[in-house]
Amino acid sequence: MDQTLINDIKSLIITSLNLEDITPADIDTDAPLFGEGLGLDSIDALELGLALKKKYGVTLSAESEESRRVFASVAAIADFVEAQRTC
Repeated sequence: MDQTLINDIKSLIITSLNLEDITPADIDTDAPLFGEGLGLDSIDALELGLALKKKYGVTLSAESEESRRVFASVAAIADFVEAQRTC
């Protein structure tokens, strides 16, 4: 897995969601982003989806099963972005 991409996604999460007092090192690559993990909600998912589209040109449909899978963790987002880049 591309560590630069992982760190870029962590930074994107922090900046796009205005998470104060959190650094990329504070975000566990494999931890859940929603619920008990980072504690993000559906509004955060929309904002993160827009940020991913703007930065990487990838699109996720809202409320789809794929979106839930992709937003499961930073690692899942990185896998999705890498897969979209090779398409």
